[in-house]
Amino acid sequence: MNSAAATLKSPAIRPKHRGSSPTVREGSNSSAANHMTTAKRRFGQNFLVDRNVVERIIEAVRPQPDETIVEIGSGRGALTSRLLERAGRVMAIEFDRDLVPQLREQFANFSNLTVVEADALSTDFCAVISPAASARVVANLPYNIATAILQRLIEQRNCISDMTLMLQREVVDRITAEAGSSERGYLSVLIEAYCEAQQLFDVSPQAFRPVPKVWSTVVNLRVRPKIAEEVKDEALLWQVVSAGFAQRRKTILNNLREAPDLIQELIKKRGGASIVLCEAGIPPLRRAETLSLEEWVELVRALVG
Repeated sequence: MNSAAATLKSPAIRPKHRGSSPTVREGSNSSAANHMTTAKRRFGQNFLVDRNVVERIIEAVRPQPDETIVEIGSGRGALTSRLLERAGRVMAIEFDRDLVPQLREQFANFSNLTVVEADALSTDFCAVISPAASARVVANLPYNIATAILQRLIEQRNCISDMTLMLQREVVDRITAEAGSSERGYLSVLIEAYCEAQQLFDVSPQAFRPVPKVWSTVVNLRVRPKIAEEVKDEALLWQVVSAGFAQRRKTILNNLREAPDLIQELIKKRGGASIVLCEAGIPPLRRAETLSLEEWVELVRALVG
């Protein structure tokens, strides 16, 4: 894979207004701001309204004039307005067709904004940011599809240098969980393999409208230049990890014995699940959440010989 750890620079575009109009803020007297759509439950929308939280996120990101920023779920533009003032380009991905024209009107004076009506779950981010080779992602992700979007971003990590994301606090706890933690799961191992994760700060439910029932956490994920542990077959690695976490209460031995056919065939060739685990140096009665990334890689090596 191409290196994506360092922020590659996009063509320098200064965030200048088209004319002399000031930045349009949420809650201003603009027609767009006065007619902002209400949050839609089916989209899992909770709009960020606390300006202090916005400033903390911007300070954490520190957008630069020669960078491309992808904002997923721009909503009413609370983060968008501040990103536009500091970043070279902002690509705003918004799925809600009612919000798209409002965002375009609200920020019509900015030449460095492109509003893209698209589903982040199917967006080709590398194509969206072209001609830039890499971009940074900033997002307040909907709770109901946050983990799916995160996996999509990891899939396209070759053109993403880092991600600053606001997620449900429990989700952040899971994706940053270390080996041995009861919170650890498939996504924890995935993030450990491809990113350096840092929890930044928690956000109260009162920072959103409508007010959610849970706290949020802002996390930064810096994409590694290559997978943290070298493995010949990355696709097989993730199939094995998925099989290992299939039934959390079962041991790694039992989960391997009930793994999909492809893994079963490899296990059979190596003499059985117990022998594979022995060769990997993993006690068969351990559970998946206790395994480190290095141990998962050793398990794959034992499978393929």
